[in-house]
Amino acid sequence: MELLRDRPQLVLYGPPGTGKTYLAQKLARHLAGPEGTTLVQFHPAYSYEDFFEGYRPVGGEGGTVGFRLRPGPLRRVVDQALQHPEQPFVLIIDEINRGNLARIFGELYFLLEYRDEAIELLYASGDDKAFTLPPNVLVIGTMNTADRSIALVDTAMRRRFNFLSLHPEEDPIRSLLGRWLEREGRKDEAARLLSELNRRITDPEFKVGPSYLMRSAAHQDGGLERVWRTAILPLLDEHHYGDGVDVHRRYGLPALRAALAGQDPDEEGQSGPSPEPGDAVGP
Repeated sequence: MELLRDRPQLVLYGPPGTGKTYLAQKLARHLAGPEGTTLVQFHPAYSYEDFFEGYRPVGGEGGTVGFRLRPGPLRRVVDQALQHPEQPFVLIIDEINRGNLARIFGELYFLLEYRDEAIELLYASGDDKAFTLPPNVLVIGTMNTADRSIALVDTAMRRRFNFLSLHPEEDPIRSLLGRWLEREGRKDEAARLLSELNRRITDPEFKVGPSYLMRSAAHQDGGLERVWRTAILPLLDEHHYGDGVDVHRRYGLPALRAALAGQDPDEEGQSGPSPEPGDAVGP
């Protein structure tokens, strides 16, 4: 809330499963209600015409086809905000770093930093020639750091957004699963397993967030094993692709449970039989 008061653009970033989109939606609905919240998702093919406004084909009489200027989600949010200046409106941009930001925002980039200024739009006509971004429009983006694209974010965006890290090893995310399990009256095994898993993951951007284990299905019979097999291990398979790491042996539930039980964990998944007496075991 303090960051949005300081600057009406905020990016929540972190590894998968840290609740970025969930938090963005809760925050937006707290500020603007469901009717004042709009969510879009960026992707490589997303454009200025998709996001703000652009000419789109429309059918006419006799099968003729024409083109009409159609508003995108940002334009619709701005129009609502101008009609209700006393009410905040929030635009959530999920996976904001997956789009070509310079192409998507175009001349609107300027208005993110200078809300009191006016610009001429790409498709300017009539009264639209002087366009401003109202102060009651807030933008919340989410960014997944596991795909490394945060490193490609240019300085223009960094200057226009506040950035807030949500990381599994930083509070409040670090203790979130344990608090949730306690509130739900469940055992803390899942929290201890997640902590051991993240201890073994050396790359901080691939550590796993708690949201995978904050579902009732994960705590039914066989649920934990299913989540591990279908959601968590595939993430780590992708991370270690080509590394020669046995992901199941290193990060699987049997290895983690053995470690929590005080047995010698095979953290690298590389160990073989115990050496015989007299064998050379290295320095």
